[in-house]
Amino acid sequence: MVHAPAIFIGDAPGLDFLNSIATPVDTPVDWIDDGEGLLRWLEQARLVPAEALESVAAHALPGELDTVADQARSLREWFRGFVRRHKGRPLAADALAELTPLNRLLEREDAFSRIIPRTGDGSGPFQRRTIRRWRTPEALLLPIGEALADFVCTEDFADVKACEGPACTLLFADHTRGRARRWCSMALCGNRAKQAAHRHRLKAQRQ
Repeated sequence: MVHAPAIFIGDAPGLDFLNSIATPVDTPVDWIDDGEGLLRWLEQARLVPAEALESVAAHALPGELDTVADQARSLREWFRGFVRRHKGRPLAADALAELTPLNRLLEREDAFSRIIPRTGDGSGPFQRRTIRRWRTPEALLLPIGEALADFVCTEDFADVKACEGPACTLLFADHTRGRARRWCSMALCGNRAKQAAHRHRLKAQRQ
């Protein structure tokens, strides 16, 4: 199945991962429906370097990537439940007990540091970069886990909202001034709401 490009409207990589399944028009689309879908989504999300994706795909055993995609979908729905339970108010310290599955994923990390030429501004000719070893397809879950962990540790859950579109499942972090955002995007649900309101006004005028 050929999918349109994935949707990235969450204003936070952790929410964009949750939005990797959505109903942009009428039919639900899961961009991580199999191993190839997971590779495409990770590339579009820029969570894994292209050369690492190519290497993992080339060395994966038959069915391995599909198994990892299944694990990614399970992680996605577990984290969706966590976000929906806590969105709309600041995250409390006692929520840590619910994050055990995520901490277990992060414990799988296999990385090392390397000194490389400095890029961009900074003092001195070198900088240190952490490099991940992509030993198995399961390593593809680690940058997703990091994105979820960063979201939990840095985002104000009071700003996390669900789109007000009646059939929309998309979530986003509202970083607008006044926290007035209501829709996943104006091009999708915002425009639909405007059209529905316009039809309602015309109907009322005819009565």
